[in-house]
Amino acid sequence: MGEFDLIARYFKRPVRRAALGVGDDCALLLPRPSTQIAISTDMLVAGRHFFADTDPCRLGHKSLAVNLSDLAACGAKPLAFTLALSLPGVDEPWLAAFAHGLLALADAHGCELIGGDTTAGPLNICITVLGEVPVVDGRSQALLRSGAKPGDDLYVSGTLGDARLALDALLGKITLPDAVLAAARERLEQPTPRVALGLALRGVASAALDVSDGLIGDLGHILESSGVGATVDADAVTTLIAANRSSTLGRPAEGPSDLSLTQDQWRTLALSGGDDYELLFTAPVHLREAVAQASRSSQTAVTRIGQIDATAGLRLVDQRSQPLANRYASFDHFA
Repeated sequence: MGEFDLIARYFKRPVRRAALGVGDDCALLLPRPSTQIAISTDMLVAGRHFFADTDPCRLGHKSLAVNLSDLAACGAKPLAFTLALSLPGVDEPWLAAFAHGLLALADAHGCELIGGDTTAGPLNICITVLGEVPVVDGRSQALLRSGAKPGDDLYVSGTLGDARLALDALLGKITLPDAVLAAARERLEQPTPRVALGLALRGVASAALDVSDGLIGDLGHILESSGVGATVDADAVTTLIAANRSSTLGRPAEGPSDLSLTQDQWRTLALSGGDDYELLFTAPVHLREAVAQASRSSQTAVTRIGQIDATAGLRLVDQRSQPLANRYASFDHFA
């Protein structure tokens, strides 16, 4: 099968919103009046971002999900995306499953594949996604990292730490019961982009980003961009690890000893673990009900985990508000 046959068979589809899609030298978009186009690019490299034996359907899903998560963090509505794909060879069953996972998520969010590139080489997936953000009375409604103010509440969506738990198990660092590993691995390989929540938070959140490298490191980007500090309840964050809940373990939870992990290990999972793709955001205290409404309308749980401070720096406290040493670091490709 040649390159263009591969594209035509697995990735060429009729466009509905774009003016011109896959098959020409450029795609053509028609942005609506009073909108901005949000653009984000992410690359997934075999052996770096995913294991070679990852289910290709899940890999297709994740490849787009990590990009949609960036749009969610910006409060942007998905519009279209391009796919650059390096393949070691043409494996048709693999391609069919990959395309299914990729395009099923794209269809769920009304995000069209409009072009890209294919080449022979080590497995490498690069997606550029485009979204729309309204401009109202000359002001963009995009969520940025730079708007957090002292006194704002600090929230995170969904659960944290399970993707890191799965990674540690797959690397042989810990041993998990089969049911726990299966649930955690799904969080690692098939994350849910919080697009609906991001849209609902426009005009509510003062700052936002998605948690991809770990809560501690990603929160640091908001603090730096906004020129503020924060206090985080580390134990409140730890309760967000789904693997430490009875619903996942299938029996009443007995605390952190359920999986033979220390309290510090649980905190490391929640505070440093990456690949969660949840939204971390701030909002003024007087908008707590608006945040709750955004949570309800998007059917996405949110948890208040701290507050923004005028004093620079990040402070961790336990459930008794006692200070904890911050020895938790997030992922860095070149550290």
